[in-house]
Amino acid sequence: MSSRAHAPAARVRRKARAIKLLILDVDGVLTDGGIVIGPNGDEIKRFDARDGQGMKLLQEAGIAVALVTGRFSRAVSRRARELGVRLVYQRVRNKVAAYEKLKAKINCADDQVAFAGDDIADLALLGKVGLAITVRDGWEELKSRVDYVTAHKGGRGAVREIAELLLEAQGKWKEVVAKMGG
Repeated sequence: MSSRAHAPAARVRRKARAIKLLILDVDGVLTDGGIVIGPNGDEIKRFDARDGQGMKLLQEAGIAVALVTGRFSRAVSRRARELGVRLVYQRVRNKVAAYEKLKAKINCADDQVAFAGDDIADLALLGKVGLAITVRDGWEELKSRVDYVTAHKGGRGAVREIAELLLEAQGKWKEVVAKMGG
């Protein structure tokens, strides 16, 4: 895989084989965590194109992708629409409650869900999922509590790295790349 700087442990690959749903925090995972407020009060966010491609690859392979964030941003809604991500939960105060709704909607068990978070608000949910992930520049306390720490920073290829990890572990990488024109 081109974007992964290090290979995951066998335990991580084993957990990744079962994943049917990837839940992503937005600020700090899908973005670099910076929040820019424009002159009209709109939030401006930077999204990595490779991360977006990773989400598309996952969906093409039959792995659902969901965004769960405590904030609301029209930029997030727009980016999700562009990528075909329909499971978008914004202004979420309780990420575990949103997680339970998502599990029921997708019809999957805890061990079939991966979640990537980056900060203290993600602790409870990271403790519930089958594959807990944080980004390289996430809160230090999380790194000892997750299964996998990405080599890439949030908003800088971490989501693509996660996508490649899941697809390779499930033996879908070559097929999806071929479908997408590679």
